[in-house]
Amino acid sequence: MKKARGYIFSRKFLGERIPQSIQNLTIRDYCERNNIMYLLSATEYAMEDSSKVLFKIVNELNYENIILYSLFQLPSKFEKRKKFFKIAIKNDKKIYFALENRVMSNNEDIEDIEDIWRIKQELPNCLKKF
Repeated sequence: MKKARGYIFSRKFLGERIPQSIQNLTIRDYCERNNIMYLLSATEYAMEDSSKVLFKIVNELNYENIILYSLFQLPSKFEKRKKFFKIAIKNDKKIYFALENRVMSNNEDIEDIEDIWRIKQELPNCLKKF
């Protein structure tokens, strides 16, 4: 059975604050459905745009999987995401996104995730009503 470290936020994202207990329940459920041993979650610092904890766990070598509650908990800045992806690939990590039921393990997966990010970033510029 593969082991995975969870990753959750204590701050707002996607315009709302998701309680940590809900984030952990979602990750735990994802692990049960996908035969993954859940190794508790690391919680990111509350400061805006902090990703120190995320970079710490992607560099830890005692497990090969990380499960984020949502892919929108990745760094919001493209260059920081790119750095995270590079480290994850180099360290042979699989990154799971419980809410979106997605996995990132190669460059093709990264492109898909970046497409989702680009769509999210453009949504505010779309017409609301005619």
